[in-house]
Amino acid sequence: MLEKLSGIEQRYEELNRLLIEVGDDYQRAAELNKERVDLEPLVEKSREYRQALAHLDEARELQNSDDTDMRLLAETEISDLEPKISALEREIKGMLVPKDPRDERDVIVEIRAGTGGDEAALFAADLYRLYNRYAERRNWSVEVLSASDIGIGGYKEIIFGVKGKGAYSRLKYESGVHRVQRVPTTESQGRIHTSTATVAVLAEVDDVEIDIPESDLRVDVFRSAGAGGQNVQKNSTAIRITHLPTGMVVACQDERSQLQNRLRALSILRARLYEIKAEKQRNEIEEDRRSQIGGAERSEKIRTYNYPQSRVTDHRINVSSYNLPAIMDGEIDQFIDELSTREETERLAAVEA
Repeated sequence: MLEKLSGIEQRYEELNRLLIEVGDDYQRAAELNKERVDLEPLVEKSREYRQALAHLDEARELQNSDDTDMRLLAETEISDLEPKISALEREIKGMLVPKDPRDERDVIVEIRAGTGGDEAALFAADLYRLYNRYAERRNWSVEVLSASDIGIGGYKEIIFGVKGKGAYSRLKYESGVHRVQRVPTTESQGRIHTSTATVAVLAEVDDVEIDIPESDLRVDVFRSAGAGGQNVQKNSTAIRITHLPTGMVVACQDERSQLQNRLRALSILRARLYEIKAEKQRNEIEEDRRSQIGGAERSEKIRTYNYPQSRVTDHRINVSSYNLPAIMDGEIDQFIDELSTREETERLAAVEA
């Protein structure tokens, strides 16, 4: 670990030198300073760790002294330094764990009704409200980008953006298939039905990160479906964009202008393509480990919401809550915290390997 820390400290000093030499290139200076600021806490800990190790070596040498008082002083210092050094090692290893570069980004969340007909669409609406409440608790903002409702309060599909510090770092664990077990309001005989909805959480990306040539797009314009009367759109403002290489289709019609709908659709498309690219990279990197982390696969059911038992179970970590109303009101940190801790433990094990 000392060798790795030495390399980081050398890079930190190099950044300090480059910042002095960079001159009037403000963009380059900003890039260098960001890297320097990111490294600074680790460099400070590294120096504290080296100093503690040096003091420990000195104290161990004094253990061999003929002076009884010096030996007692050395033993006292050693007993203080050893746990401090162990704590510093744990802290530094945690700081060395590679972070997901998307963690601080805003997100686009897509919820789609799965099996279960209208009941699945109603469950999709319940999940949207859950995430809306969760965002409110964290002072994040939510904006609906596209929605296809069924007229009774449910959604076949709803896509919304969440803006706030660390949005992706928390919501990324919600991707997957969510299952609900309950008696639908339309069920006259009181039978429990099982329905599903899928959730996809995509990190928002900049234009420069995913370049989409115009030749790869087919853009169709059509009239938005309005409520009638004065609200009906007389102009063609709705946009449907097809990404020809993948066949991916994104449609937006909630904005009043064609340009706004186009920008929203491109934002969603860019996030989806980035996720495909990132997933491919993750698969290549983690191919050897994939068999060990099956619980993280998106295709699997990640959580079950059992209304008769007022129970919510996250199958990836085998953790249950028996306060379903609170969970549906956005109190899902108990699941996210545990998932985050386990992911960090896996990354830390990879650093130590």
